[in-house]
Amino acid sequence: MPGGRRIAAVTDAHFDVAAGECLALIGESGCGKSVLASALLGLLPANARTAGEARLGDLDLLAADERTLARTVRGRLIGLVPQSPAAHLTPVRTVRSHLRETVAALTGTRGRTALRAAAEAAAARAAFPADHLDRHPHQLSGGLAQRAATALALVGDAPLLLADEPTTGLDRDLVDHTVDELRRHVDTGRRSLLMITHDLAAAERIADRVAVMYAGRIVELTDAEAFFGTPGPRHPYSRGLLEALPDRAFTPIPGMPPELGSLPEGCAFAPRCDRATDACAALPRVADGIACHHPLLPEDLRA
Repeated sequence: MPGGRRIAAVTDAHFDVAAGECLALIGESGCGKSVLASALLGLLPANARTAGEARLGDLDLLAADERTLARTVRGRLIGLVPQSPAAHLTPVRTVRSHLRETVAALTGTRGRTALRAAAEAAAARAAFPADHLDRHPHQLSGGLAQRAATALALVGDAPLLLADEPTTGLDRDLVDHTVDELRRHVDTGRRSLLMITHDLAAAERIADRVAVMYAGRIVELTDAEAFFGTPGPRHPYSRGLLEALPDRAFTPIPGMPPELGSLPEGCAFAPRCDRATDACAALPRVADGIACHHPLLPEDLRA
């Protein structure tokens, strides 16, 4: 950053995603979810630096050069549904043109008739209407742009799919259709899905496990069925996210997330947490999938 200042956008992120599994990564805006996804694809800005390993099979994504990422990884090993999809579509080309090019590059399909059929089939997977295929990105609503991006991401049947807010701008029926299609992509047993989302209803519908991120750190990693059902999340922040939903307590978490450039030395959630004590002045270690000095215990969850 200017003046030589550094910001740790994501710190100590330890997780895996198995074949046939969906991991939902949730948390408030600005906590580092999209930065993490961009790092896996080598799409961070030039002033960003990464450390550690991110392995897809035998390939370390963080150590891969641009040639490997461009020719081997993006689209082929990892499909991406980007956030703000309209900004990722070429403005002078139609959706059909995007799909035809992607199908030809990733599947080897040739011939005008075959490419046309394959492009239309790809659009149908994401419920993109056939009568909008010849429109340009500026002629699409946010929801249609989202569906176009999802269709493009699914073309290569990549072993890993990164979906960054794939339900933004969609009504509930289309949200359900989209997450069901993403789930079918995973249920082959050969592919994985890392889904970044604010939509907890969509996460509950699709996820096998849930990772909760706060201020650049994963503070809870647990089974989705337990997270959304019984016993529920154990980290106070995770609990607050669920309790803020209209169909639950509809009670917002007090305060605001901290700026990543001015994080406290201890628990970043402590200023907003009603369970905080002096112990929270120290950074909590991860134990049993929870990074918290005072995780909720079974008796707390029953209460």
